[in-house]
Amino acid sequence: MPTAPADGIAALEELRGWQSALRAQFPIITGHPDVTYLDSAATAQKPQAVLDAVHTYLSTSNANAGRGTYTWANQTTTLVRETGRRIKEFLHDSDPEHSGVHFVSGTTEGLRTVARDWLASFLGDGDEIVVPFADHQANILPWLEVRDLLARQGVRILVRPMPYQSPSGDYDLTALDRLVTERTRFVAASHVHHVYGGDMNIHRIRRVVGPRAAICLDAAQSVGHLPVSLTELDVDFAVFSGHKALALPGSGAIWARNRRGPRFVPGGWSGSPNTTGIVSLRAALDWLDAAGTDRIERWTRALASRLTDGLRRLPAYEIIGCQSSLAADTTVQRRQGIVTFRHCGIDSGDLGFVLFSHGFMLRSDSHCQGSAGEKQESVRVSLHVYNTTREIDQLLAALATLE
Repeated sequence: MPTAPADGIAALEELRGWQSALRAQFPIITGHPDVTYLDSAATAQKPQAVLDAVHTYLSTSNANAGRGTYTWANQTTTLVRETGRRIKEFLHDSDPEHSGVHFVSGTTEGLRTVARDWLASFLGDGDEIVVPFADHQANILPWLEVRDLLARQGVRILVRPMPYQSPSGDYDLTALDRLVTERTRFVAASHVHHVYGGDMNIHRIRRVVGPRAAICLDAAQSVGHLPVSLTELDVDFAVFSGHKALALPGSGAIWARNRRGPRFVPGGWSGSPNTTGIVSLRAALDWLDAAGTDRIERWTRALASRLTDGLRRLPAYEIIGCQSSLAADTTVQRRQGIVTFRHCGIDSGDLGFVLFSHGFMLRSDSHCQGSAGEKQESVRVSLHVYNTTREIDQLLAALATLE
């Protein structure tokens, strides 16, 4: 839902003390006061509680899960099982008895696992799938691999490109409605776009595609950044990476509802789970719940509003996507804490180097976007709870010197 125009300003005032207390819990942030980290869409930093949980586990009860009957092994097996239940709770799964959680190394592996171990057996000759070619490559390539795999078996699958609105980068649901047929069996989508920063209105996609088509959600930019309710979204799969949600790299999960098609069961021998990553993920979810993902979302959106409003006053910069949706006076749906832009006269890669010389760590490239995405590289600022208004103002001051 759109927020009131003054909500961003109010959030920054109301939550300032709360944010300051949380920022102090990130050792890498407080330990490097000379730099500003603005790349949380690539990987988020870790609070002390997550680091402590990992240290405690490794120094007191480290063992393999599901492989032994001694105390440490049993404790680890229980921890893995309980973390699966914790993920369902965190994602507001109202029917946990009919869903499953499967641990993976991250979103990329998770989406490829859904493609290989489930979608390939779900589709038949003449079926259609919808693929978002302006989203992250990880949410494009696995579905094309399934098409090619089935083609070698004599099964023809039609891939339809997800339509987008220009220039906002939102999904065009009116065009999608015209695209969907009775043979549409599967739709891949992103919850929050990793370049445009938009909430992609997944709950509306279900209304368009109807009850038969399965929906797989790339939730890499939403889990850990804002409240996620899988009950409200009515999707069949949600995949996310732990390292973007304050946990360690190499951790992530597939949530599968098992309402449409065969029951999802990862194929092959799973091997040893990343128990340290799972420990960190459990601790990160607990930390996020205590902090309040609703407040984290309000804070990062308010910072993004402050940044975009400042960029609009600098004629040399072009904001990618819907330029008005993050402004302080906006009347349209607000974007999440991702702002992507270009300079009209400076190459984005060069701009990234210049900004790093001023102490700003941010991403400047094509952001792994698919073939239907932006043709020029850009600079992306992605925010989390540890970022401050002072950092945004300092960034704007640095950008102003390059006008």
